[in-house]
Amino acid sequence: MNLKYFETIRILDGGIGQELLAKGLISKGTLWSTSALIDDKYHKLLVDVHLSFINSGADVIVTNNFSSRRIRLLQNRVVEKFEYVNKIACELANKARDISKKEVLIAGSLPPQNGTYVVDERDINVIKNDFNDQAKIIKPYVDFFYLDVISSSKEIEAACEITEKMNMPILVGLHIKKNGKIASGETISEIVNKYRTSNWIGLIGACVSLEIIENSITEISKLNIPYGFKANLWNVEEPLPLHKFNTSKYNEIGKNPNDTMGIRSEITAEMFYEFAKKIKESGGTILGGCCNVNPLHIKALSSLK
Repeated sequence: MNLKYFETIRILDGGIGQELLAKGLISKGTLWSTSALIDDKYHKLLVDVHLSFINSGADVIVTNNFSSRRIRLLQNRVVEKFEYVNKIACELANKARDISKKEVLIAGSLPPQNGTYVVDERDINVIKNDFNDQAKIIKPYVDFFYLDVISSSKEIEAACEITEKMNMPILVGLHIKKNGKIASGETISEIVNKYRTSNWIGLIGACVSLEIIENSITEISKLNIPYGFKANLWNVEEPLPLHKFNTSKYNEIGKNPNDTMGIRSEITAEMFYEFAKKIKESGGTILGGCCNVNPLHIKALSSLK
């Protein structure tokens, strides 16, 4: 792909998992959106959700394998489906693009390989192995990798080493805290200065509040890299570590994090547009959403192109 792709305005998709749940997905255990991959009766629904974002103006859709990391599958006793769920997530994203007949890029999700919103304290070689195993499955199907809501420097180091060896472009999504740092304590600038490699094509605040993005944008704008956001609409400024409250097991109906963190239902598509417009005016070129950002929000962003 063109490594300067994000130097012009590009619209990313919104929150696939929450959109699936809103449209009728019943998740199992802590699998969440991966339930839509394991149970083929939901495959059409997933394609339709991808299409809803494409038809709303998204230039990029992200594969639905955020919760398909090995550790999550182990916890739910379905680890034998690791290769299948990651592969089918990519195939369904490609199917949606083919149906749309639009020039849409597919970003391969490489999520944190242990917990979400927290530091991965494991040995870095274990983390590298996990990133490598997931990345090599999805690589043939995607245009670039998206480091999807990464919270620690160790994960950044591991993922950058693996993706650089694979010669794949990466969009880096950092989960930023209220203090402007990631969970392991580094500033955004420190992460970029220490770990940026030649395959970085952009940097975004990933699954963070509108307020945190706005507070961080001045720092990000000085780093000489295309930048922007994939904002969440949780009703908390800092999302809770997901394992703290979701303890259901496979074969039980999973808990929706909205039940704990709530939804900012007051953020209309028009308000989301006004927020994105400010980021664009600051120089941001990568505009999109995460949890609870729906196709109407993305459609509003598409008018900024």
